[in-house]
Amino acid sequence: MPLAHGVGAQHDLPLSPFYAYAGAFAALFVSFLSLGLLWSTSRFRGDRAGRALPTAVQRLADAPATRTALRALGAAAALLLVLHLLLGPDDPDRNPAPGAVYVLLWVGLVPASLLLGPVWRLVNPLRTLHALLQRLLPAGRPPRPLPARLGIRPAAAGLLLFTWLELVAPANTTAAVLLTALGVHTAVQLLGAARHGPDWFAHGDPFEVYSSLLARLSPLGRRADGRLVLRSPFNGLDATPPVPGLVASVCVLLGSTAYDGLSDNPRWIDLLQTATLGRTLTATLGLLAAVALVAVLYGLCAGALRLVNRELTTPLTSFAHSLLPIALGYLVAHYFSLFATEGPRTVIMAVGTDNAPSPAPPLDPGGLATLQVTSIVIGHVLGVIAAHDRSARLFPPDRAVAGQLPLFALMIAYTLGGIGLLIA
Repeated sequence: MPLAHGVGAQHDLPLSPFYAYAGAFAALFVSFLSLGLLWSTSRFRGDRAGRALPTAVQRLADAPATRTALRALGAAAALLLVLHLLLGPDDPDRNPAPGAVYVLLWVGLVPASLLLGPVWRLVNPLRTLHALLQRLLPAGRPPRPLPARLGIRPAAAGLLLFTWLELVAPANTTAAVLLTALGVHTAVQLLGAARHGPDWFAHGDPFEVYSSLLARLSPLGRRADGRLVLRSPFNGLDATPPVPGLVASVCVLLGSTAYDGLSDNPRWIDLLQTATLGRTLTATLGLLAAVALVAVLYGLCAGALRLVNRELTTPLTSFAHSLLPIALGYLVAHYFSLFATEGPRTVIMAVGTDNAPSPAPPLDPGGLATLQVTSIVIGHVLGVIAAHDRSARLFPPDRAVAGQLPLFALMIAYTLGGIGLLIA
């Protein structure tokens, strides 16, 4: 049986649409009004902020032995994944490999990155494989610098392809499909690293960029001077580099989770089953349309911001960081139940239990519905705060509040859409 995505039967959640919409709008409106009255100057300091951790902790975190151990752990996990795909039963109910990819990796990176920072950079098995190949193979041409205009666009494309694999691709839990996807991903990443050196992974590896973006909301980070610090997640968010591809990456995260919610809607399921274009093509178009809708709405918002302040030359990237808390809220809402049930089951299978049963859901339907709506609303409120602080920095004082009205309208649209997908 294929792995279920998202939260299961969302349309059966015991949730009053009136109270969900009214509560979300009230939270956003009160936040916006309070910020406008009480927050007149920028307070976040980005990568200059943070309380330095003890020197001993810094030494341990940066010690070569620690880095080597983490790389070895990532390489061992990747090797076990491949062995399970090659030698294990081609059945997701008996093989932990599909759960390892779609649950432990994709969903598990969310709490791991929030707690520990950009962890995939430290355990990335492809970085380890690239370093090993560099030692074994004769030296070739020196790596070429990455073009500045490239940014993280390759990773954004990789994120879109992975979400297509997760949400659309037929037979996406079979060994053949997963091995093919793993082989293509490995080849692309190693070729990129061969041309541009290990810096490629920070721009082209979708999982490394995914983890790094989520880690912007972690209380654990590094200052500009390299010190390991505890900081407000808002300062980490404020330090998000406005690189090309940032908007695309966040729109993929938002759009794909929105499509995940839509894919459970009975009317969409009926449409897929009767579509003249075929299920896969129709679902692909649906995923692309969801991502495009998120991007178009944000593009319109950026255009309105440009009209408010003609001196704002980069409206797209200047406020893109404020979408990250929203993406996090969507991820929690749509994947908490999957991670809490399929995650332990995957681990049980990996240690040798065949056909392990799924643990009982940690929350009843009412509790799950409350968690979902709350996570979406909190994500948007955090986005409003981040956008307001950036607006106070970029706009003149007399236009700081008016300057973020387009963003406030965008937050409302995203909130209503996200809640609508949960209760539709």
